[in-house]
Amino acid sequence: MAARHELTPQERSAAVAKAVASRRIRAEVKRKIKTRQMTLPEVFVMAETEAAVASMRVITLLESLPALGKIKAKRLLDQIGIAESRRVKGLGPKQRAELLRVSIR
Repeated sequence: MAARHELTPQERSAAVAKAVASRRIRAEVKRKIKTRQMTLPEVFVMAETEAAVASMRVITLLESLPALGKIKAKRLLDQIGIAESRRVKGLGPKQRAELLRVSIR
C-alpha cells in the first residue's frame, strides 16, 4: 500500500485558496446565467479555458437557467440521455448541441 502524502501548511493553504477561487468563479457563472447576462453557448466556450467552469456539473448549470428548477433540469438530462454526474467538460459535441436545442425552447 502506498504511503499517504501529507500536505505542508503552505500546500494546504494553496489548495484552499484554489478551491475558494473555483467556487467563486462557478457562483459568478451561475449568477450570470440566472440573470441572463450569460448564455449556455458562452459557458461552453468559457469551459474550454477555465477549469472551474469545465468541472461544473451540468445539472447545476441547468438549475441556474431561468424557469428551470431541479425537477425540470433532471427531466431534461433524462430526455437527452446525460447522466446527472456529468460535468461540462465531459459533454460531447452532440450532447451540447442537443442540450442547447432542447433548453432554448
